[in-house]
Amino acid sequence: MALGEKSDGSGGADVSTSAPHGDTFFLDDFAQRQWDDPDYSGTRMSSNKADFVRTVEEVYEDGAKLVDGYADFCKHLFIPNFVGAHAGHLHIDRTNEGLLRSGYKARSASELPVLSRWFPSDQVKGHETKMLDIILYSRSQLLLEQKATAARKGLKEKDLPPLPDAPWGIISIKAQDEDFELPMSPITIMRNALGAEEGGSGVPLDREAYLASVKYWDQHAMIQ
Repeated sequence: MALGEKSDGSGGADVSTSAPHGDTFFLDDFAQRQWDDPDYSGTRMSSNKADFVRTVEEVYEDGAKLVDGYADFCKHLFIPNFVGAHAGHLHIDRTNEGLLRSGYKARSASELPVLSRWFPSDQVKGHETKMLDIILYSRSQLLLEQKATAARKGLKEKDLPPLPDAPWGIISIKAQDEDFELPMSPITIMRNALGAEEGGSGVPLDREAYLASVKYWDQHAMIQ
């Protein structure tokens, strides 16, 4: 997941450090898709990457607390939406259900495509939300997943850029109104259970969490 900061000036970071970072957080490549990938499904970001990480650091230093996630290596930081980000998904209703699209999508070239559905971003737009859910993985977990990604691609570990020394990597940013974790999608839960070899985290599927996810995402869809 963590393949390094692009040297296009948008992140403002030295490429030798792999990603924009501070003492506590760094912006993992998996989250950088939200700035760089025009086909990204979910919350899109346009702020300067290094400035974004710097502000997250400041909010954390001012007292924002880490909240436990679905595994020991996962945490959340719920903070005010300081970048004007818009929700990356919509509730499905009679007025928009005809706009839904479906197809097989992969989050990266090294992952297997899975059946997905979404609203086209040129026809709908989410509202500006109150909060950001900053989703974090520990540096040690990201190292494990980086090694698995290298193996899938036939790369050697020494050819991968080093991760910053900060203990937590930002892997996703979700714009939402709630100050608590929304259910991850069913396919993400399944992919995690498949293990790092297929782009997941290796956490076994929890039936109750999966059914809660189905209940939520049966009524919502991402914007892409």
